[in-house]
Amino acid sequence: MGVTQRTIIKRSIGGLLVIGLIAASAAAGILFKRAKHYYTAANAVRLDPLGLREHSTQSPPENLALVFYGDSRAAEWPEPSWLAGRTMNLGIGAQTTEQILGRFEHHLAPLRPDIVLLQAGINDLKAIPLLPEAETEIIDRCKQNIGSIVERCQEQGANVILTTIFPVGDLPLERRPFWSDRVDPAIAEVNQYIRSLESDRVVIIASEDALAGEDGHVTRESSRDFLHLSEIGYQQLNGLIRRPTESIISMAQSETTSKTTRAKQGAGNQLPTRREAKE
Repeated sequence: MGVTQRTIIKRSIGGLLVIGLIAASAAAGILFKRAKHYYTAANAVRLDPLGLREHSTQSPPENLALVFYGDSRAAEWPEPSWLAGRTMNLGIGAQTTEQILGRFEHHLAPLRPDIVLLQAGINDLKAIPLLPEAETEIIDRCKQNIGSIVERCQEQGANVILTTIFPVGDLPLERRPFWSDRVDPAIAEVNQYIRSLESDRVVIIASEDALAGEDGHVTRESSRDFLHLSEIGYQQLNGLIRRPTESIISMAQSETTSKTTRAKQGAGNQLPTRREAKE
């Protein structure tokens, strides 16, 4: 082997080592950033476990019709143009159904909106890869909590637009050590339960019909990242909720008008008091 060939080989090996170091540094940077994010979030939860301090300065609009409620997927849901100025968003990122249920009385109950749009559950189910021995319990608690939230909404007089748990997007490399193929079946199981809650006051929106591709995952155009939607994704969902939303609001307005009319009629038919009769 000549001097020139040895030089080329050394340079090639050196180049590969440099590329490897750069790739390793980049991977370490990504992992550090993600670890810092989760560490910060974990400490924030310890300080305010239910997120009760969130939305503390937010006031509802005078003509409130719909409240978005749930996790970050609800928090990022944009207000539909046909409900401009009539919605309030009470979503909180990274929350589980346990937390969403736990803050119901503090955040949602006082508002008494016509409609609650609920999207929740993925933060429960994404814990399955980390706690595989608790898979059944995680799924059962997720279903129970969603059912309880829906029940409490109805007790407050609200109609519920309940979306199935959004499917996930393409699995990125950095998430692969913390993910498993058990999450998709868990989402399917909880979504089956969600569909069973449909009633005259609970509208089910099958999010996968608008968002998922042939592989069952969110399409790239509808996905912002692995767990969250793009603007296009939310536009598609707003298209699905428009008809039921407008129908519920129309019925609520009709009921209000009827109650007002009956109250006026009742006031007009009241017998005069003893003092009025004497006068």
